[in-house]
Amino acid sequence: MSHPVISLSSARTLHLSAQNLLKPLTRKPSAGDVVDSIQNMGLLQIDTISVVARSPYLVLFSRLGNYSPQWLEDALSEGKIFEYWAHEACFIPREDYGLLRHKMLNPQGMGWKFSQDWFDEHQADIQALLSHIAEKGPVRSADFSAEKKSNSGWWDWKPHKKHLETLFTSGKLMVSERRNFHRVYDLAERVMPGWDDAAQALSQEAAEYQMMCRSAQYLGIFKAEWLADYYRLKRVDTRKVIETLLENGEVTPVEVSGLEGKYYVHQQQFPLLQKARESRISSTVTTLLSPFDPVVWDRKRASTLFNFDYRIECYTPEAKRQYGYFTLPILQRGELVGRIDAKMHRKEKVLEVKSLHLEPEVTMTSRRAQDIHGAITRFAAWQGAEDVLFSKGPEALTVLWNTGWRV
Repeated sequence: MSHPVISLSSARTLHLSAQNLLKPLTRKPSAGDVVDSIQNMGLLQIDTISVVARSPYLVLFSRLGNYSPQWLEDALSEGKIFEYWAHEACFIPREDYGLLRHKMLNPQGMGWKFSQDWFDEHQADIQALLSHIAEKGPVRSADFSAEKKSNSGWWDWKPHKKHLETLFTSGKLMVSERRNFHRVYDLAERVMPGWDDAAQALSQEAAEYQMMCRSAQYLGIFKAEWLADYYRLKRVDTRKVIETLLENGEVTPVEVSGLEGKYYVHQQQFPLLQKARESRISSTVTTLLSPFDPVVWDRKRASTLFNFDYRIECYTPEAKRQYGYFTLPILQRGELVGRIDAKMHRKEKVLEVKSLHLEPEVTMTSRRAQDIHGAITRFAAWQGAEDVLFSKGPEALTVLWNTGWRV
């Protein structure tokens, strides 16, 4: 049986549509757009690297433009989103708490994130910590004095840090807010009041099925092997999930020109599918992406779908880095055309573009140069920069941009 055939460019566009990267936002963003964007992606991965704006803020910037980062912090403190382990540590819509609750109730399967031996060995201290929070209110790790480091694993965290993380992974504590991006922990029943495990918790099987279905929606177009990675699920029956989605009419199979294997389009993208078949849709967004953006966090998917070979090099010794410490992919009108290694000098109000590399097959045109210049300028302005310092890039851009420009 033959299936609809779409171009690789159209497949990329369907994926970007699902990720809310099809068209730039044409109105002024609002606080509600932050929660809407997280709901649209399902997950917003957290990372603490801050050479430029931290990753979760950057992922939202790529979709919303000049919004206030405070809105993300407000969404957390107001209980509209919560924090837990999903793809990695993520901000997640409040209504999806039930999808992850089974992990909290059975944390023994969470690997390094939970140690039953530690929990049992330090039970008295852990119970005392819970009593302290119940009586005195939320705490930060910094509220406790540091003790001598050891080689006990867990990155030599001080004991109370380990206790807090153990209680967080097991769902007894939740993050009620972040202060200067540091977690503030409170009792789960105060952060998620009214939750009833007996009435609301899902079984692991039911939760994982829903997460796989959500992954299909968030990807827009997918191969079977892409589904489980979105929520980092293991030992799930992907074939059975896809069969059910096909039977229910929630996905439809397609072929992608130039790519091998079976692909499926989620029903939310059906209105665009006919246009995709006729190559009548395209993304008009040009922006910088976080290394932890859902578009690129699955490196194999980014390679297959965008022919973009990407890895983060912040953990690679400087002498062995190919592109830079924390390179940001450049998304231009449906293509990943290159990457920049940037650093925000906040006191000086300068965004430094330490290097800009185009992909080998990408040529510089006047429109591409203009698009990338605009994306960097918007990125700089959003972070409060007044100048862009351009240190290294293709000769064509060096001629155009010299050593930088005013924002």
